[in-house]
Amino acid sequence: MDLGLDHQAPGCRPAGAGGWVAPAGLRSGLLIGAAVAAGATVVGFGLWLGAWLNEHWGIYAVVPQVAFMLLAGWGLSGDQRRRWEERRARGVRIPLEKIDALHHRDFEFAVRDLMRRDGFEAEQVGGAHDDVCDVRGVDADGRIWVVQCKHKRDGWEGKAIGVEVLQRLSGTAKTVHGARFAVIVTNGRFTLPAIERSETYEVHLIDRGRLELWAAEGRPLWELLEGVKPARRLPGQRRRQRPGSARSAAGVPALGRQGQPRAR
Repeated sequence: MDLGLDHQAPGCRPAGAGGWVAPAGLRSGLLIGAAVAAGATVVGFGLWLGAWLNEHWGIYAVVPQVAFMLLAGWGLSGDQRRRWEERRARGVRIPLEKIDALHHRDFEFAVRDLMRRDGFEAEQVGGAHDDVCDVRGVDADGRIWVVQCKHKRDGWEGKAIGVEVLQRLSGTAKTVHGARFAVIVTNGRFTLPAIERSETYEVHLIDRGRLELWAAEGRPLWELLEGVKPARRLPGQRRRQRPGSARSAAGVPALGRQGQPRAR
């Protein structure tokens, strides 16, 4: 008899120099034990919770009230949002033909009115020292939007807007205006390089096609911009703004407020 031979236990297999692998039966036993322990823990917690509730029976009266209040608040919030959206959808609509006929300054007022329709606090601020901002808006969550307006007499057939316009707006939107979103709106079009580099400069583009959806068909602005979510709050729930965060509308010409085209 060769006493130097190792005898392999039934159900085991050698694992090389690293040791032995546990038998399949042992592994199954460990899994069953873990499952039993987990089940006992759940049962124990249930028993403890039941005893605690019996000692604090008043919770049975509070929980339904809290649940009812949460459900009522959720339903009221949804109803308010639906009614507000209905009012928004009945708001300003401007066909492209009218936009094409506007003076470039009145185009800025038109964009302002469209933003107000969508719930923004918006003002026309374009001028000689506007730092590349024609319309400034603040949504219900307090996010600042800076809009550069580019009106084209020839619409889609006019000269396309190039990368340099995006560069200028990108350079002032955050550093000067503290904007969360920078947008260029035109009744014309953009060059292919401008479209391709808009994400790099973090500038959203509204060309003639998207402008028609926004102005003429009544789609909200944020639906036309990739990666932009609507404000969680409704306009009536707007955050309180810091002093000086919005321009006064006192200096806006009356003709511009009415949105009537000026003589060219």
